[in-house]
Amino acid sequence: AQLPMDEYNRTLPTEGEKRQKILKRMLGKVGTGCYIEPPFHANFGGQHVMFGDHIYANFNLTVVDDTYIYIGSHTMIGPNVTLASANHPILPELREKGYQYNLPIHIGKNCWLGAGAVVTKDLPANVIAAGVPAKVLRPISDHDRKYYHGQMRIDPQLLSSKHNPTLI
Repeated sequence: AQLPMDEYNRTLPTEGEKRQKILKRMLGKVGTGCYIEPPFHANFGGQHVMFGDHIYANFNLTVVDDTYIYIGSHTMIGPNVTLASANHPILPELREKGYQYNLPIHIGKNCWLGAGAVVTKDLPANVIAAGVPAKVLRPISDHDRKYYHGQMRIDPQLLSSKHNPTLI
């Protein structure tokens, strides 16, 4: 039998509806409007991954889902990000015996995880995080409500309730 993760990774970009159905079978929980760009890799096929609403993950998301990984709504994940809930003791004698410990990861809503980030512990809501290991670079601020990059202004109409494009 083909695992949902393998089936998902074989889909074509034109098979959006099929991807959505597989995503719901593959992950532990999937909110509305979620999307993962294949390929997606997970130790337990994603069964311990819990997505809020409107999560977007770019290519090569890897989840070491030996225990639960919770991702808050409206979080964006850059390419080549790893979310690792499993770890091993530092002490060589324990590692030689194959000991491992698993700690759940909670990522707050409205986060943006930069490309290549390796997340091994909780991240609060409304932050930008990046790096190896991932660290909070800064909170999302009032400045971000006015400028999308540097001093490049956001058109205020984009923030109005009338302008609400679909994320997918």
